[in-house]
Amino acid sequence: METRELRYFVAVAEELHFGRAAQRLGIAQPPLSRAIAQLERRLGVTLLERSSRSVTLTEAGSVLLVEGRAALDAVAAADRRTRRAARAATGDPGLVLVTKAGASSELLAKLLDAYAAEPGAVAVDVHLCGIGEQERLLRDGRADVALLHRPFDSVVGFDTEELYTEGQVVLLPAGHHLAGRAELREADVADLPGLPLPRWPRRDGSYPDGPGPQVRDHAQLYELIALGRASAVLPESCRVHLRRDIAAVPVSDAPSVTTVIAWPPHSRSRALAVLIRTALGL
Repeated sequence: METRELRYFVAVAEELHFGRAAQRLGIAQPPLSRAIAQLERRLGVTLLERSSRSVTLTEAGSVLLVEGRAALDAVAAADRRTRRAARAATGDPGLVLVTKAGASSELLAKLLDAYAAEPGAVAVDVHLCGIGEQERLLRDGRADVALLHRPFDSVVGFDTEELYTEGQVVLLPAGHHLAGRAELREADVADLPGLPLPRWPRRDGSYPDGPGPQVRDHAQLYELIALGRASAVLPESCRVHLRRDIAAVPVSDAPSVTTVIAWPPHSRSRALAVLIRTALGL
């Protein structure tokens, strides 16, 4: 199976329309149709059910869509990492570190300062990203190392070291009648009248259904909480950034959040090894 064929199939499977897929790929529709038919003959399965009005995935097609995306991501990651290794070998050995904007900022500042003082330290380009993006950036080769947060981020396939574990708090408007409580439980905050939990975007950019407001970042979230339009449960370290018009109350039975430093297992970067050693020494 060729990479080109996988790209063609994934485009059709995602668009469920040969014309739109051809336009997306920048090719004519007839050769795209022939390529998909040839792929089906080679595999000996039907991947797409076609009619004059619609295109749908078969069960085999659904499997290939998942596997095809993973394979194309792996090829893209291999390309990026190879190019980064080549740049490092020619004197451009900087590291790219990704972390969620607004998370672990105190740890990150300490890590960067301590690492800069280490012999052999290199420039670190910090990429602050949205919810759940840091894992994807590390997997696809656009980053060398990431700060991830279990149980929210998957660390499957990465080498990791745990840095610290913390509890969670619920953020409420400062004047709310529960803001002065010593602690709350998850049942107390699951359905606060007038203060729904926010809806964060999925990886494809869509939002789950629900009564809470759609949010893209912590600045927007904090504004909504202060205005009395939302509440949120976040790791306790978020207290560092809190405004005076927002209160944080511990949620005693919320799962603990563990911050880990993660990197691809095949990395041979000495600069990265020094960064990891520095993080463990904080």
